[in-house]
Amino acid sequence: MILFYSDEVNPRIEYIAKLIFANILQTEIAFTQNSAKFRKSEIPKINYSYEKFGDEFYIKPHKLIFQNALIKPTINSVWYEGEKYFCETSKDSDLPFDPFAASFYLVTRHEEYVDKNRDKLGRYPYQNSILTKYNLLQKPVVNIWAKLLAKLLKEKYPEFSYSESKFKFFSTIDVDNAYAYQNKGFLRTTAAWAKSLIKGNRQDTLKRKRVLDGEESDPYDTYNYLDSVFAGNEDKVKFFFLLGDYGRYDKNIAHTNKEYRELIKRTAEKYDVGIHPSFGSSKKKGGKKKVKLEKQRLEEIIGRSVSKSRQHYIRLKFPKTYTRLIKAGIEEDYTLGYSAQPGFRGGICTPYCFYDLKHETVTNLKIIPFNIMDGTLRYYLQLPPEKAFEEIKKIMQEVKNVGGTFVSVWHNETVNDLGTWKGFREVFEQMNKLGFEWANE
Repeated sequence: MILFYSDEVNPRIEYIAKLIFANILQTEIAFTQNSAKFRKSEIPKINYSYEKFGDEFYIKPHKLIFQNALIKPTINSVWYEGEKYFCETSKDSDLPFDPFAASFYLVTRHEEYVDKNRDKLGRYPYQNSILTKYNLLQKPVVNIWAKLLAKLLKEKYPEFSYSESKFKFFSTIDVDNAYAYQNKGFLRTTAAWAKSLIKGNRQDTLKRKRVLDGEESDPYDTYNYLDSVFAGNEDKVKFFFLLGDYGRYDKNIAHTNKEYRELIKRTAEKYDVGIHPSFGSSKKKGGKKKVKLEKQRLEEIIGRSVSKSRQHYIRLKFPKTYTRLIKAGIEEDYTLGYSAQPGFRGGICTPYCFYDLKHETVTNLKIIPFNIMDGTLRYYLQLPPEKAFEEIKKIMQEVKNVGGTFVSVWHNETVNDLGTWKGFREVFEQMNKLGFEWANE
């Protein structure tokens, strides 16, 4: 139990204090605005106000925590134990930086509300993040700060107790394109064939013919292989299916296709499945309806409700994307992460509830951040397979160090061990083997 004092326990303070103590450290927390009661209390306690009373654990709040307007705050850097942090406190504080304000800034993605810069696909660029600027993107700093607080509180109050959380691992698969050649329909197949012929791509033309003639398996049909990798750990796996209408960035086969529907049904019998809201669903016009429609399509196919999602192309805009998901009945979202860099977009590796800064309210939507994605390793970082696994293991170790949740993103087509993905099947196997081992310890 920890007693938390502030002369104004506003929604921001209550939210972030509960996230750190109740969620991450798994200990009870009580709040008070009564200074006399706080001073008399003999249990472990934190004074989070602008006045220090005595020898209690004290942190002077950064003004961000009391800010109401959505404007870019003034944030100065602070050095602590060789690391560059932010949200300075005061000389009489027990820490030179405010871990509550800094954590709130990160997990709510405050910077993404006020920074309007986006890439060509409408995504927030990792280069703009304060974590990138301070070389902290590959560190789960919110979890690290929570552990630091626990350590310092334990030193001051030996009776203070908290729980060490256990490492968790989830291997997730996005099915953007269920098959390379099969089940595309006459028009799409004919157009693709003509395109290959015009470009003189003889190899693709011949491969397509062999697949369609039943002489060779479709290169994206890796589902039996995935079953073999996941055997015995099905509870740690999630599939996200794209069921949007065909478009420039949404090229999966039709949701009405019999074989695709059977594939989804078979997958849902073994694994947890969620919707992969299309690129089109994140557009201003008609996007809200598309999220609900695509979710309904998946529910109709598998015969049960759907509560999980991950945005196609990692298209995430605050707070619009999450408010749309909430209205559509989504309870867990797995989109928080960067396409171009591995690490911790929100500085955290513990699932947590979305705080809507626009309305200053806590929602019931649980955010499960991801840490690594196949395309990041191959396309953005251009790593060879052996270096790719080193990068995965490094991030996974960071998560294990704080007892967090590691989430990977792969696709059915990237584990086929063909072409540009040659050698990455082994990386996928190594990652899952290690993740399952650590999670099952």
